[in-house]
Amino acid sequence: MTTRLQPNKPYLHPDCEITESTFGGWVEIGRGSRVYNSHIDDYSYCDRYADIANATVGKFANISSFTRIGPTDHPMERASLHHFLYRSYDYWDDAERDEEFFDARHARRVDIGHDTWIGHGAIIRPEITIGHGAIVAAGAVVTHDVPPYWIVTGVPATPLRPRFDDTTVQRLLDLSWWDWTHDQLRSALIDFRKLSIDAFLERYEQFVPKDES
Repeated sequence: MTTRLQPNKPYLHPDCEITESTFGGWVEIGRGSRVYNSHIDDYSYCDRYADIANATVGKFANISSFTRIGPTDHPMERASLHHFLYRSYDYWDDAERDEEFFDARHARRVDIGHDTWIGHGAIIRPEITIGHGAIVAAGAVVTHDVPPYWIVTGVPATPLRPRFDDTTVQRLLDLSWWDWTHDQLRSALIDFRKLSIDAFLERYEQFVPKDES
């Protein structure tokens, strides 16, 4: 039996719009989603009608429906906000698009860490970093970086609480289970499901190479 998700191509639901983007293995893109100038790494997925632009998404990211990641800005400092300024070729045969403006947009990237959860309808502004293991609550508007394993909520998003204590967070970051092979993940599947966070770390962190520098 062949699994629905594969290591060599993303699973695209109907009506997706994919432009200048790349994908890791076992990736799923929900119906009607747009992915532009982005990379989505192994095992990550987005639900229906997500809009992702100018972003680097880590492994195992859980992106809910109707999220907006990397919304682009209009030129507020100019005489007009309108996109005839930079999408000029849509209005005049002899005009070219403003490449400098688009280059600046593309450079303002969002960085979403591994094993994150972006809640339904959340918005993450350009040039924001979402740390590994962090949770962005439904409807939140993120305007500042989110530390690893923190939960943020609200408009604008503010810290609610950490998921774990500092020691546990550091142990998880050191373990970096998201870098395990597909076979290693399968071998540990039952432990992921059944063990407490402390028991899981105790079982597996013994296999983490020690830094002897």
